Amino acid sequence: MKSIAAWIFAMIAAAGLASAAAYDPIKVPDAKIDSQTFEVKDAKRDRSLPVRVYLPASKKPAPVILFSHGLGGSRDNSPYLGNHWAGRGYAVVFVQHLGSDESVWKDAAGPERMAAMRKAASLENYRARVGDIPAVIDALAGWNAEEKHALHGRLDLEHIGMSGHSFGAQTTQAMAGQSAAAGRVSFAEQRIDAAVMFSPSPPRVGDAATSFASVKIPCLLMTGTLDDSPIGNTSPESRLDVFPHLKQAAAWQVVFDKATHMDFGQRPGKVGSPRYHRAILALSTAFWDAELKGDKEAKTWLNGPGAKSVLIAEDKWEMNPQAKAGAIK
Repeated sequence: MKSIAAWIFAMIAAAGLASAAAYDPIKVPDAKIDSQTFEVKDAKRDRSLPVRVYLPASKKPAPVILFSHGLGGSRDNSPYLGNHWAGRGYAVVFVQHLGSDESVWKDAAGPERMAAMRKAASLENYRARVGDIPAVIDALAGWNAEEKHALHGRLDLEHIGMSGHSFGAQTTQAMAGQSAAAGRVSFAEQRIDAAVMFSPSPPRVGDAATSFASVKIPCLLMTGTLDDSPIGNTSPESRLDVFPHLKQAAAWQVVFDKATHMDFGQRPGKVGSPRYHRAILALSTAFWDAELKGDKEAKTWLNGPGAKSVLIAEDKWEMNPQAKAGAIK
């Protein structure tokens, strides 16, 4: 009896490994990705928001991923993310935040650029950013329903993820439910179902445990051992002060060995960082597939040996108890 039970257990384990091996978050079909630009008009705030939308080949409604750029960025940054996620069946919307975008530094003389960037990393621009995301979702809903619009019927707005890098990660954290003023102020966007933060940050003021206690959606955090920033004085160590406080949400975190702040991004026309980008695409895609599509194979890959297969020994990969339990919102 004991040998039969062991054989059955071995077969079950082998089947699980085979299923995980069959799932490949890097693989994308050989199909053209359509990229289009639009302008969101937020009449309430008299604000215009440029967006770039990457669309998958399929004409069926696709789950939506919003992306918020870092300080001084634009809707054209990190195309490696937009192209890959769209290739995996997502409609990816890159939002450009006026006031903290590339316009901050483009017209500034070299020595003045850093001062201009520091000035743009303000509370005013933070508030503008957290107002931008609901406005964009509202616009997407309108375009999706508008018969003659290019996005008509292309968006599954019942499944929305959000991601961002640096200042964009802070924007994503706010939308995911991070609170301020000792938990009394929240900008949480209830239509967002999951979040990926590149270079996350603890709150500048207040207690991290209190700030992140209200985050309840699944989160994937990515940072690096050299992920510092001269603006805001954020250190690689401080970026690790987010994950431990996500007590109410399923959360995963990777800390890439020797990855810098800029290794997570990509400027238009530039190659980027292949070592890190491959792992970033694999982990983020598996996360989106698990949380936005309810793909069980993706969750098995994320929680099993699959995730570690795209990392090196010096990288640190961890998940909290809620993630280990496999809970999908």
